[in-house]
Amino acid sequence: MTMMTAAQRREGDAEAYDTFTGTCLAHRLLAGVAATPTSLVLFALAGGTLRHAELGRVLPDLAATTLAQALRALERDGFIGRGVAATVPVQSEYTLTLLGERLIPLLNAVKDWAEHNIGEIHAARERYDADEGVDEPVPDLAAS
Repeated sequence: MTMMTAAQRREGDAEAYDTFTGTCLAHRLLAGVAATPTSLVLFALAGGTLRHAELGRVLPDLAATTLAQALRALERDGFIGRGVAATVPVQSEYTLTLLGERLIPLLNAVKDWAEHNIGEIHAARERYDADEGVDEPVPDLAAS
């Protein structure tokens, strides 16, 4: 059995809880929540419970597989719950959990900030592209 010193344990803990490293659970959670499909599904469900097909209509730009992956990830992380509607055929319906509801105000703040500042962001991009002589624009942050 290998023994670790206290310093080695602290070093390992520091890396495990450093949000800027990919090994940190918070890092991975932030990346997942910030992903466009995930945040769009959360926004859609903020209006109330929706069935899978209804989500597809509300979010027509999301491919069915992307929507399914986002729903599974959100359910796994506890942001949404999945129930079964008493219909024929049986249909799944999704709703925000308390954890998901607590996230919505934070997402709304980011959305409001983006809407308020989009003009400044576009102007900065145009200046950058002109100053750098960019023929093809650098990909947007959302494309990363």
